[in-house]
Amino acid sequence: MPFQAERPRHRGIPLPPSGWTLAVLLVLYIFTGLIGHDPWKNDDAVTIGVVHDLVSNGNWLTPSLAGNPYPDAPLYYWVAAASAHLLSWLLPLHEAARLASGVFTLLALGCTLLAARELHDREQAPAAPLLLAGSIGFLFHAHEAQPMLATLTAHTAAYWGLTQIDRRPLRGACWFGSALGLGFLANGLAPMLPLLPVAAFVVWRSQHRQRSALLLLGSLLLSCMLAGAWLAALFATSPDYLAAFWQGELTQLSGSVQPLLSLQRLLLMLPWYAWPALPLAGWTLWAKRRQLATTPLALPMFAFLVALLVVSVWLGARSAPALLLLPPLVLLAVPGVTSLRRGAANAFDWFGMITFSFFAVLTWIAWCAMVFGWPARLAKQAVRLAPGFVGHFNVFAAGLALLATLVWCWMIVTSPRSPMRGIMHWMSGLTLLWLLIATLWMPWIDYGKTYRQVSGSLSRALPEKRECIASANLADSLLASLDYFDDIRTLPAKSIAGKRCDLLLVHGSAKDGNISVAGGWRQIWEGGRPAERRDAEKLHLYRREEGKKGPPGK
Repeated sequence: MPFQAERPRHRGIPLPPSGWTLAVLLVLYIFTGLIGHDPWKNDDAVTIGVVHDLVSNGNWLTPSLAGNPYPDAPLYYWVAAASAHLLSWLLPLHEAARLASGVFTLLALGCTLLAARELHDREQAPAAPLLLAGSIGFLFHAHEAQPMLATLTAHTAAYWGLTQIDRRPLRGACWFGSALGLGFLANGLAPMLPLLPVAAFVVWRSQHRQRSALLLLGSLLLSCMLAGAWLAALFATSPDYLAAFWQGELTQLSGSVQPLLSLQRLLLMLPWYAWPALPLAGWTLWAKRRQLATTPLALPMFAFLVALLVVSVWLGARSAPALLLLPPLVLLAVPGVTSLRRGAANAFDWFGMITFSFFAVLTWIAWCAMVFGWPARLAKQAVRLAPGFVGHFNVFAAGLALLATLVWCWMIVTSPRSPMRGIMHWMSGLTLLWLLIATLWMPWIDYGKTYRQVSGSLSRALPEKRECIASANLADSLLASLDYFDDIRTLPAKSIAGKRCDLLLVHGSAKDGNISVAGGWRQIWEGGRPAERRDAEKLHLYRREEGKKGPPGK
């Protein structure tokens, strides 16, 4: 039989969670970990590098990275740069910029809640943001500088708009059109393609097809106006940048990825990436199998299948684009939370409580090893993974972590029996684990991931008088980090014909970049992050020997 709520015998958090309880939990989850660490490799460093360049040079129309054009949709960079500028008196640029992710994430969760209210009811709707924020894959990107979060927000706003087409047609069409246009400004055309078939599906199922079709056509004009404003400004001021941007868009739409391989990888990734939304969505399909033709189930099912197809064909099986699969999956999973049978609901609840309690204990033990050297074997392992790290006791961080642990213990003891208790405990446990990592482990993690020490060491090794620095094999994240930390900018070795660069910076082996350093260059510096011990992982700086001319050999 389905799980039935019982009247609580003692006071605890009300379930389903009230507005303030839900808001406090989500805000704590979202904004924890956005500050307190340097830019990290990959998307976080690249995005912050673009924001740094934008704030420094003021090129708001044409984002660039380390002085070079970086043709990309600008919305996330605009919001992050505005945040960095407004909070420059309080926070470093990278921390203030990363708060934009918190804003977009909060908006995405809010729109998901509103869409769930339209599709289901107010009692079940709080499960939607809990499921989205509680998804394992969501955790990885919600706390980094990630433009795809702006696209995710646009998708959730578009779903909310489409769910209102019959009840509030004008408002729903305006929300959909605005979301579509802003989504294009967030990440380009391809990520917004899934919304067009979904809109057609909504029109087809609408009670007033002609009216809905006209309104959605009007919403497309609104989206074109929003996106066209930036494109028109580019056409008038930077046509070369506009051409490079469209070339990137067309390349993506040409289907450069392998669709079947991407689809296979996405299907293999989803069981952990979309946990616990995926199994709950599967249960919804089974429990409501006689209602699959109704809009609350048919709409998210269709939206998920279309998003899966578009991501497989044009975006690839990468973790960031897979975020777009979560909103329809979450909307489909919402009825599964309240329709779980008692045994399954209790099993899910106990699984969450035991899992996160276990990992919380491990997190505390590992922190003791890093700070106090006990247990000794674990302390040696921590030093081996991050050579040179010295842990320090921080009263504020330890106190906050202890308070969060005590609140978790109080919650699992006092929570009343409810169909929402399992997902509430899961989300609370995930918040606890992330907060413990952000307060207790962040210095150790940041020590191993940041390029601050590497960049500083390279800066000290550079001669005061130099012409230019050629580079080979440097990923965008490295270019962004060197520019952000120490204003070190390089020129690609393959594009400096006619320039006399007396320095050459290579990541890994020069042979990997088809660069010859034999005879004409002498290595003067080598460096890498503490855990990077192999030569292929390190940076190498070469200086041209006297009498040699021209760019590096090829």
